[in-house]
Amino acid sequence: MEPQDHLLAEARRYGYVEGDQVWLRSFMDLPARQVGQVKESEEASLQYFAQRFESFRAKVEELLTKIEESENKGSFLMKALHLKEQMASYDGLGDFASLHRRLTEAEEGIKLTVARNREKNLNTKITLIQEAEALRDSIDWQTAGEKLQELRQAWIKTGPVEKHLTEELENRFREAVDQFFVRKKEFLADKKAMSNRVVDKYRDLIRKSEAIQNSEDFEETTRQLKQLQQDWKEVGGSLPRKQANELWTRFRAAHNHFFDRLKEHISTKRVDAKDGYMDDNLSRKRALVAEAEGLLNQPMSAAVARAKELQAAWKKVGPVRGEESDRVWEQFIMACDKVFEMSALEHFIRKRQPNTQETGLPEDQVNTRVQALRDFIKYDKQELEVLQENLGKLNDSPGNETFRNMLEGKIRGFERKIRTKTDLIELLRKRLAA
Repeated sequence: MEPQDHLLAEARRYGYVEGDQVWLRSFMDLPARQVGQVKESEEASLQYFAQRFESFRAKVEELLTKIEESENKGSFLMKALHLKEQMASYDGLGDFASLHRRLTEAEEGIKLTVARNREKNLNTKITLIQEAEALRDSIDWQTAGEKLQELRQAWIKTGPVEKHLTEELENRFREAVDQFFVRKKEFLADKKAMSNRVVDKYRDLIRKSEAIQNSEDFEETTRQLKQLQQDWKEVGGSLPRKQANELWTRFRAAHNHFFDRLKEHISTKRVDAKDGYMDDNLSRKRALVAEAEGLLNQPMSAAVARAKELQAAWKKVGPVRGEESDRVWEQFIMACDKVFEMSALEHFIRKRQPNTQETGLPEDQVNTRVQALRDFIKYDKQELEVLQENLGKLNDSPGNETFRNMLEGKIRGFERKIRTKTDLIELLRKRLAA
């Protein structure tokens, strides 16, 4: 078969002429659409648009070849997505469905490769962090310093991880390395700066503090101890860390003893006033909750602005006692989250249809939003699974406590996002039923 005959056959397979218009048949979930007009003849027009498809297919083939041959496959992801998007409006006649399927397979392969590489990089960086933290408190300055420099070079050569973990990992590694070298610098300075005069001054301040730690003259003693604290700061000089810590512990113990007594003295006078204050705070916070829960009935722009104002007002309200504090806070933050999530949802819907007024039955509009929320929940659950998996890989050493707390906080945040979106789905359905 001649090339032109093949093009014509492919054109008739995937398109047709109606009147003076050339149409592409429907494929996947896309309806049939006009791609052009008949110019010279029906056959010439069909061949022209078949040739346009071949040009497009060549671009896809070129990209797929580059992806297959490249070490850095992730750099081609956006190009693959762009070509998929072009298919919905590209004027040509051919097997777009097949190209779409191949690009989708390539896209999934890229994402899998990127995810595996980032998982591998995460494991490597966690190992480097643990090694750095194990050296952080070392006093073998020479050996530990050389090893930390090697860890720095290994860190630089390790590829990226998920964006939401990058900053925390960088900070934790840098802090471990920096703390070691700060300690080393302090140690070398301490060796040159020890002074019996400094020790005598500290001990004199300790004796003065211990002499008045049981005083009943709370006002005058408070003034005296604050002055002793200021004098302590102004002594200056340097001591070996262990000796300085021992002196500071004795000094602080005398001050803590007195101020603990002062707190107890003050609290006995404030119990009644505090109870009334707490009750008033609870009432004010409940009022803020009630208003926040009603914001979903307002236009979104006004609701978002008001939610931010309510959050600022919340910070100015004093504490609430016991379990009621957590309960009223949970109610408030969930109400605000629903406003922000609903605003984000409407922004997403408008962005998909930037130049058109939303039409269709109310049921269709609700279903569109419910499906979008389900897609968002699916993404949130994927992020949640990654965080939970990373948390499960941490050992129980004290050095991991800060990192563990960070991961647990992010997990709670995604759990709240999922719960909020689920509540919004239920709300949208109730509105439709009403």
